[in-house]
Amino acid sequence: MKIAGIFSFNKGKKEVLGRYPQLYKEIEHVIASIDSSKYKTKVSKEKTMPGKMLYNPMALNGAFKKSFAKHGWAAVRVQCDYPKKYFIEDYKIRSWNRGAFREMDFVKEKLGVEVQFGKYAFMVYNVCAKMTIFHNLGHIDCGVEIVPVKAFADEMSTGVSYYEQFLWDLEARGVADIDIPVLILGIDA
Repeated sequence: MKIAGIFSFNKGKKEVLGRYPQLYKEIEHVIASIDSSKYKTKVSKEKTMPGKMLYNPMALNGAFKKSFAKHGWAAVRVQCDYPKKYFIEDYKIRSWNRGAFREMDFVKEKLGVEVQFGKYAFMVYNVCAKMTIFHNLGHIDCGVEIVPVKAFADEMSTGVSYYEQFLWDLEARGVADIDIPVLILGIDA
């Protein structure tokens, strides 16, 4: 695989390349080490492309996990203790989510990495919520979001979001005071 685009959100490029040049080289190596052709294993059952061979996002995620692990990157999971104090006093809670958690795909030396081959909302959530949360909890200082470019996403199931759409929305949204520096990498097969 290869990096096809680089977008700096809230000075992400300056921060990641300036503070973590060696870790960025590892990220480049991980991306380059994945032979995407091995993961074009999903047979489409969708009406718009029946029988077409597609890239399998779950298998691609597994390849990234294996490759990042070889370089000492690991997931970080935090438990969620949902507050009960915001319910009305006489409301009887019928169900409570015990064991809930949030997880960042890969963390090393306070640099967080998320790999996203899913729906658009997950890309936005990763950069505009999850990375800020993990920063506030002291796990990361900046982040890297790895997403497919449109040409790559077009060879996956419908609904997989892509780099170009994501960047347009981030530019139109702008940067908020709570946002951390994130480097967005658009990758292609």
